[in-house]
Amino acid sequence: MRTVGILGGMGPEATVLLMRRIIAAVPARDDADHVPLLVDQNSQVPSRIAHLIEGTGPDPAPVLAAMARRLEGAGAAALAMPCNTAHHYLAAIRGAVSVPVLDMVAASARAAREAAGQGARVGLLASPAVAQVGLFDRALAGEGLEVVHPADGAALLAAIQAIKAEGPVPAARAALVRASEGLMKTGADVQLIACTEFSLIADAVAPGVRGIDTLDVLVREIVAVSKGPA
Repeated sequence: MRTVGILGGMGPEATVLLMRRIIAAVPARDDADHVPLLVDQNSQVPSRIAHLIEGTGPDPAPVLAAMARRLEGAGAAALAMPCNTAHHYLAAIRGAVSVPVLDMVAASARAAREAAGQGARVGLLASPAVAQVGLFDRALAGEGLEVVHPADGAALLAAIQAIKAEGPVPAARAALVRASEGLMKTGADVQLIACTEFSLIADAVAPGVRGIDTLDVLVREIVAVSKGPA
């Protein structure tokens, strides 16, 4: 089994949640059956929101690239990052290392196409920074899908900030449900839960919605790359 390095800390709870889900995803009879992980829980990565939305913060790319190099140097044979927004900087991370770097966005777009079928509308429950840079728009378009963004991105941003500060509070759950209901009214009954803070409240979608948590997609990719052929 290959060791997978995790670029974590964005946010810390989401990184711990990823590790728990990786453990749960592996049928194990002993410790040695589990995926070996190296985790850089770096809560000091510059804010993606400040850099992309506010235009005031430093570029996270150099810090992410340095994390990737550290993980590769420590023995990671592949890398993964449980932060959707930070995938905007994926090229810089890949350029810093020689090991494979998993792409949660592309893998989630494929999962959405498998669930919805080509030509479908797919709702996106994510940070408004993701919409601003068109991160999932490109990936979903490449799978023949139309992306639908929530009408009130500010409400989702406030929910993300509340979860980072206080955990999965009721107000954040209510905001996610409202956004999910609005997307469903547009015909998007398949929805990507594309913020790892929202992964903490992934059940807070409208009744009848098929929610695909991008963190779960990443878990499958991590298990596959660790257990697959070298």
